[in-house]
Amino acid sequence: MRVFVAGATGVIGRRLLPLLTAQGHEVIGLARSYGAAVEVEVLGAVAAEADALDSGALSHVVKDAAPDAVVHLLTALPAKFNPRRRSRDFAQTNRLRTEGTRNLLYAAEQAGAKRIITEGLACIYEPNTWVPAAEAAPLWRDPPRQFAPVVAALRSLEERTRQADGLVLRLGQLYGHGTIYGRHGSFVRQVQAAKMPIVGSGDGTFSFTHVGDAASAIAAALHSHVRGALNVVDDDPAPVREWLPILAELLQAPPPKHVPVALGRFSAGEWGVAFMTQLRGADNTLARRVLDWAPHYGSWRQGFAAELTHAAHP
Repeated sequence: MRVFVAGATGVIGRRLLPLLTAQGHEVIGLARSYGAAVEVEVLGAVAAEADALDSGALSHVVKDAAPDAVVHLLTALPAKFNPRRRSRDFAQTNRLRTEGTRNLLYAAEQAGAKRIITEGLACIYEPNTWVPAAEAAPLWRDPPRQFAPVVAALRSLEERTRQADGLVLRLGQLYGHGTIYGRHGSFVRQVQAAKMPIVGSGDGTFSFTHVGDAASAIAAALHSHVRGALNVVDDDPAPVREWLPILAELLQAPPPKHVPVALGRFSAGEWGVAFMTQLRGADNTLARRVLDWAPHYGSWRQGFAAELTHAAHP
C-alpha cells in the first residue's frame, strides 16, 4: 500500500514511518523544509516537500504521490506550554486541524486515496462523570475559554473526516520520547523541580497513549475498513491524584503538593484547573475489538517506568 503521512516528523510520525516501511508499505512523508525532508528519508520514506496550509502545493505533491491511504498527524505544538499563553501556543495547531485538514482531505480526494486516518484527541469528552467515555459519549459542550478553540478545531477535523468516510483515532495524553512526558520533556522537568502540584481534588482523569502504541494503532487501522472514531488509549485511565505522585516517585522527585483551586487557577488558568479536576478518561474497548489491536503498554504505570527509569537525575 502507498501511504502518504502528513506530520511525518512529529513524535508519532517518527515511530510510524519505520513501522510502515518494515511492514512493506511504500511511505511518502510530507516535509515542510529541506531539513524535514532529510529526516523523512532517514526514517526510510520518500519525502514530499510542501506546506500543508498551501492548498495548491499540497494538492500537487499528494497527486504525485498517488497514495492509497492518507494519514493526518499534523500539529505544531511547542516543547513547553506556557499556561498564560495557551491560546497562542495552540493557534497554529488549530489552523492545521481546520485549514490543513481541509487542504489535505481535498488533495486526498483529488488523488483518489481510498483510506483516510486522522489524529484526534480523547480528552475532549463532556466531563463531570468518572465513567470512562466510549466513542458515542458527547464531546465537551462548554470547555474553558482558552480550550474552546482547540475543541472547535477538533470538531471540525472530525466532521471533515466523517464527510471523507475516514477514521479519527482519538489519542490520549501522548508520552514517550519527544513528548512533554518524555525523559527530557517539560512536564517531567516540572515534576522534578516540584513545580507540578495536584490542584483541588485532583479528580481529573487522564487516559495515556504511548507514541509507539499510537503508531501501531494507525498501522492496524490501515488494514481495516472501520470508519467514524475510535479511542486509542491504554487500559488504565487514572485521576491526577493517583498518577502524578507515582510519576514523582519514579523520578525520585518530591511528592507533589496540594493546592486549592483558586491558587491553581492563578498559576495554571481555567484550562489547567479543568484538566486537573474535571477531565474524563476514555474507554478503548471498541478499538481493541475492531482493529484487533492492543497497547504494548496496557498501563501508563509500565510505560512510564520503561521510559523514565533512568531519568531520575537528568
